[in-house]
Amino acid sequence: MTGRTARGNAVLGGAGAWVVGVLVLLVVFPLTARDRLPDRLATHWGTSGEPDDSMPFWAATFFPALIWLLLAAVAVLALWRARRTTGTAAAPGWAGLTLGFTGVTLLGAQASIVRANLDRDDWRDAGSVTGWVIATLAGAAVVAGAALLIGRRIRLTVPPPSGPSMEIPKGQRFVWLSRTSNRWLHLLAAVTGILTLAATAGAVAGLGGLQGAVGAASFAVATGALLACASVQARVTEKGLEVSFGPLGWPARRWPADSIASAWVETRTAAQVGGWGYRLSGLGTTVMLRGGTCLVIRTVKGKDFAVSVDDAERGAALLNSLIAQRAT
Repeated sequence: MTGRTARGNAVLGGAGAWVVGVLVLLVVFPLTARDRLPDRLATHWGTSGEPDDSMPFWAATFFPALIWLLLAAVAVLALWRARRTTGTAAAPGWAGLTLGFTGVTLLGAQASIVRANLDRDDWRDAGSVTGWVIATLAGAAVVAGAALLIGRRIRLTVPPPSGPSMEIPKGQRFVWLSRTSNRWLHLLAAVTGILTLAATAGAVAGLGGLQGAVGAASFAVATGALLACASVQARVTEKGLEVSFGPLGWPARRWPADSIASAWVETRTAAQVGGWGYRLSGLGTTVMLRGGTCLVIRTVKGKDFAVSVDDAERGAALLNSLIAQRAT
């Protein structure tokens, strides 16, 4: 646990250093060239490549820094929560994307603006930024990919917790089923279903025109999504784990036994994973329909998946027995 915590602290510290470094550079770029810049800086270019909007020097200097602070604060908070709950930096993928892609994008944009306005008497005479924008976006994509790769490797280096196990005679067939539903999500689905029927009836009657049809379609999609997230069934057989959603058991996710590294039981709450339904958090993917014990697996690729079902310990024990049989 000490090693996991140290690793989480190191990554959190690195993320903090990146945030501070980007913030400083965003402000330093224009300030160091202040004597060579006009009072207003061109900050937007039209399709023709000519500048068509501007900002006062102070706004162009500090507005990108404010945007960066707000976005980075959310990402670092997610990393901090992940360190507290797991001892690692296993935060959701968007945290790495935010810190990597947005940081490089804002730095490139700020450098492009300063370069385009450099030694110009009026912002309307600013140069083109097209080439710099393309290079910036390419660099941001590379950095974002690297951040995601680092996050994945961190998870892979953390050994999965040991889970329960049980003896299963070789060749014996078995099945374990457990189902959970959330009545509040079902109720919300019923409400959106009624709205779907009302909007559809209005659209058929010619009321609302195109907007009415779009509204009916939106309510229908929301109803389907809510129904899919309102109930879940976990099934373990000699083939592995299958988790199906909704009243029709579709869609479904499947993990063959040889793709699972370990299974265990863990107590989780909606607050820990960010709410109800299908959630992505620092704990990985969680299907949260009720707080309490969850069946958790870690794949051989280092990804965690949890589902809140009853009798989770038996499901984990069966999966670990399958894993052990495949390893022998």
